[in-house]
Amino acid sequence: MIAFQNLCNIATEAALEAGKLIQQHASTNDIKVEHKEYGSSIASQVVTQVDRLSQDVILKYILPTCEKYNLGLLTEESTDDNSRFQKEYFWCIDPIDGTLPFIKQTAGYSVSIGLVAKDGTPIMGLIYDPIEENLYHAIKDEGAFFNKKPMRLPELENLSSKPFTWVCDPGFEKHPKYAIIKDAIQQLANNWGYSEFKTIELGGAAMNGIWTIEHAPACYFKLPKPEAGGGSLWDFAATAAILSELGASATNMHLQKLDLNRKDSTYMNHQGALYASHKEMGKALSKVLLEINS
Repeated sequence: MIAFQNLCNIATEAALEAGKLIQQHASTNDIKVEHKEYGSSIASQVVTQVDRLSQDVILKYILPTCEKYNLGLLTEESTDDNSRFQKEYFWCIDPIDGTLPFIKQTAGYSVSIGLVAKDGTPIMGLIYDPIEENLYHAIKDEGAFFNKKPMRLPELENLSSKPFTWVCDPGFEKHPKYAIIKDAIQQLANNWGYSEFKTIELGGAAMNGIWTIEHAPACYFKLPKPEAGGGSLWDFAATAAILSELGASATNMHLQKLDLNRKDSTYMNHQGALYASHKEMGKALSKVLLEINS
């Protein structure tokens, strides 16, 4: 039997050490940027030496667990060995989620470590924000935690004085339907009774997912599209575990379970992703966004 709490403790040590390394390099302002053939967006094509160094730190902790517990492994900066299809569970790791914010030295990058079942169910998720030194984690059916203290999703009736926030990927304003989508979300927010509407266009997918909770009521999504992209498995595995455990919405654009062990790719473009701080909002957003994106 796998001790998920023990795995979470190991992942926490890995994330904290990787976070220290990332911030040490961030403070030097000497970040060398490379490019790789990957995905259709700039965010998916940039990589730094620090991404690889962070991965090395994480794997120092994670690889022994793969042997001990017979776990698979999928990481952004290594070739997919397809062990995720053979093992009961696999690690899903992004050593720096939000490489673009890291390069620009803005908020929105993090260490993301998830554990996913072979059927794509998120079992455990851990996000570490090295700028704020904040740790978020969850284990399926055991709760979600912020800096090791229990997290709770605020009730909608307690958020009436808050603005509704659309957490948006940097550069999404160039999408041909950006204005239509923004107007539609703002109209939904007005219908829900929120007089104020704001956007956050800053971070990588992992912190954007976390911000749907921290800035609740809020949403974040990736639209389905034919070309490769739309984020990858490691962009969503950890946050899907955290949001699901909180009772928030973490689905594909059709309100179905996220395909976190896609057979033919590591991308999420085929079904998209939809995060909302509250499930009622996710349902309405899904309907409107699918109509616009059709």
